[in-house]
Amino acid sequence: MLKPLEVLKLYGSHEGTISSVLKRRVEKIPNKEFLLYQGQSFNYAQTHHFVERTAAYLSSIGVKRTSKVAVMSLNHPSTVFTFFALASLGATMVPINPEFGVEEVRYILNHSDVCGVICSPSVVSTIEGAWTDLPIKPWLMLNDASEVTSAYLFLSQEVERCKEIAPPSTGQADDICVFIYTSGTTGYPKAVMHSQNNLVLAGEGFVERMYLQPEDRLLCVLPMFHVNAIFYSLSGSLSSGATLILEPKFSASKFWQIAKETGATEVNTIAAASTILMKRPRSEYVSGHQLRKMYGAPFDKETYRVYNDEFEMPYVIEGYGMSEIPGAMNNPFLGPHKIGAMGQPSRHPDPNISLAEAKVVDDAGNRVPTGEIGELVIKTPIVMKGYFKDIERTKESFKDGWFLTGDLVYVDEDNYFWFVARKKDIIRKRGENISGAELDRVINNHPCVLESASIPVPSELGEDDIFVAVVIKDGMTLKHKEIAEWCKQHLAVNKVPRYVAFVDQLPHTPTHRIAKFKMKEDKNLRKLAVDLEA
Repeated sequence: MLKPLEVLKLYGSHEGTISSVLKRRVEKIPNKEFLLYQGQSFNYAQTHHFVERTAAYLSSIGVKRTSKVAVMSLNHPSTVFTFFALASLGATMVPINPEFGVEEVRYILNHSDVCGVICSPSVVSTIEGAWTDLPIKPWLMLNDASEVTSAYLFLSQEVERCKEIAPPSTGQADDICVFIYTSGTTGYPKAVMHSQNNLVLAGEGFVERMYLQPEDRLLCVLPMFHVNAIFYSLSGSLSSGATLILEPKFSASKFWQIAKETGATEVNTIAAASTILMKRPRSEYVSGHQLRKMYGAPFDKETYRVYNDEFEMPYVIEGYGMSEIPGAMNNPFLGPHKIGAMGQPSRHPDPNISLAEAKVVDDAGNRVPTGEIGELVIKTPIVMKGYFKDIERTKESFKDGWFLTGDLVYVDEDNYFWFVARKKDIIRKRGENISGAELDRVINNHPCVLESASIPVPSELGEDDIFVAVVIKDGMTLKHKEIAEWCKQHLAVNKVPRYVAFVDQLPHTPTHRIAKFKMKEDKNLRKLAVDLEA
């Protein structure tokens, strides 16, 4: 097994850009398989070819440096080619959750200033509904020919027809290459801006974190709008010269079959996915697979037992990161492993490159003693370049060069960090941050609702489920399931509350804000709720 730095040295130096990293791999391993998607295989040279042709076409229709193009799709090879092509042009990809509703998509299209959208045919109607009020309507193009609609062009056909020559790569290491939209306490999602160098460093850091080898085959079942898929699976595969196995989406029933058929050796998960696999019938498990490494969090002793012993995966590695600071911590691959810990600050394969520093501080910013709870703050070169169009919240997220995570943790005597709670009004469900304020705003728009408040409650799948308390307007009637139906009309499926309780009033602070901390402490409140999944 090669050491992480030995892996990187196989390909030589680069300029901190996605294009330069890809070119170094093409020079050394042109015929090595880079991307596998449902039977379609693309080696490194073919990938580079499609990236250049895509860049040529996008350039021919006006995409240039600092342009922004949205991608709203299930995982698909075109997303990889488009992302790399945009980076070559110095432009930015804006991935959008294909399950988002009209209002969410409208906000992102308007906020991000995209010039165009590349999407799956299945979400065309959502985009058409979202752009009705936009001052400038972006162009729209399909990425899949399975349901060709005459009103719109099909990306790969246009790329193939394009006679233009790909322009020389103008992307720079500090260019913003991707927006990751993440929910915030204000109710409107923030666009986290990351540079090409951030993505490159994150991929190299993942080589260290998972001891990736050139012969590894990374199974990507998480969506490409998620920081995990882009910064770990995609960039990690590229950095190590490995193979990325791209699945449209996570399928628990077919997971083990896919793993064996594709020869996957590594997979990244979130708590909900790993827990679901543990709860599925063992008849679905397929022995003889090659999966040996899994990265995710949080994991408990039972997770380790099941995956190590029953699922035959010897390396289960926990880590910690946020959209703003991907890959900030992890349990060391070679150990020691502390089950349930966030781990230690992540390292780069090159000891001369400092990847992450972490400390626990009090409200005044002073470091607290070992074992005491405080806020986790991080200093890392893989930190966001800011929130797009939000200078104030960007400033509020930093203090003296340290990123304020808003997470309460403590550090033990071995410098392992342990999560305790969140300071922010955030619900963490299936690997996604969901803004309680956003849910409140949408539910409050229901004609029968006076006010509402959403809070997290523990989920049996790990992380959180959504609980919402609702005050109905006088003279109005409402059923619990109508709240869920209203949310389904306006929000993504993963934001629909599981528990709904009707109450006479909500607790308020002296400044008339809803006191969610009191709701979380009220043990009787949960008893009033109806479990809509029961």
